[in-house]
Amino acid sequence: MKKAGILNRHLAGALAELGHGDGVLVCDAGMPIPAGPRVVDLAFRAGVPSFAEVLDGLLDELVVEGATAAREVREANPDASALLEKRFPGLWTVSHEELKSLSAGARLIVRTGEARPYANVLLRCGVFF
Repeated sequence: MKKAGILNRHLAGALAELGHGDGVLVCDAGMPIPAGPRVVDLAFRAGVPSFAEVLDGLLDELVVEGATAAREVREANPDASALLEKRFPGLWTVSHEELKSLSAGARLIVRTGEARPYANVLLRCGVFF
């Protein structure tokens, strides 16, 4: 058994398959899930695991060259907005509707148990060299 890093076998396997430019949507429990991308649902109950916990765990495992969030997060969820701005100084924002459209092109969707609105971010994978 793995002793460190991500223990969820579905998530660990999906991350290992990602390549440069692939999209990973990290989303709250209320985000509509489009048909097509691989989905790893980590939601256990409302708020567990949190968006912040999942995002930070993924950032330990991935190289990210860009991130996109809904601009509505600034007003509707200041905590998530502050977290995203801190983790991604060059955060690109679009409307929530556009973020939902962009998520259909993601290679992987990771659903958290977050129960606050707009706790969603689309990550663009980079390379480690």
